[in-house]
Amino acid sequence: MGRIVALDIGRKRTGIAMTDPLRIIASPLETIPTHKVIDYLTELFLKENIDILVVGYPRQMNNTLSEAVNYIKPVINSIKKKFPNMPIELVDERFTSKMAMQAMIDGGMKKKDRQVKSNVDKISAAIILQSYMEQLNYK
Repeated sequence: MGRIVALDIGRKRTGIAMTDPLRIIASPLETIPTHKVIDYLTELFLKENIDILVVGYPRQMNNTLSEAVNYIKPVINSIKKKFPNMPIELVDERFTSKMAMQAMIDGGMKKKDRQVKSNVDKISAAIILQSYMEQLNYK
């Protein structure tokens, strides 16, 4: 069984999270510039056995797609083109940034570290991944 990787794609930065080999724990990995996602995934797929790629897909409160989809879709299309056999799952990412901020507060992270946006991005990716894993367990 391979790992699952999650992406929280932003206009400038993309947070990345990955499961352990047994798919029990979702851990924040790192934050990279969005324009380097393909290069990063190429290296990651060579090093790790990845079965599924999960991508946060933002929706609004009325369940319509957020305008952020306009810059997320091209990245997803590039990933599909480069890795046509990699399954991609889209997961609703509403409130993940707020949840990430709360997780950092609850975890005792200092205010200075919470203001580093890359920390929020990778923790958001871990929340997206955890949400996906919970959906799998309920099915």
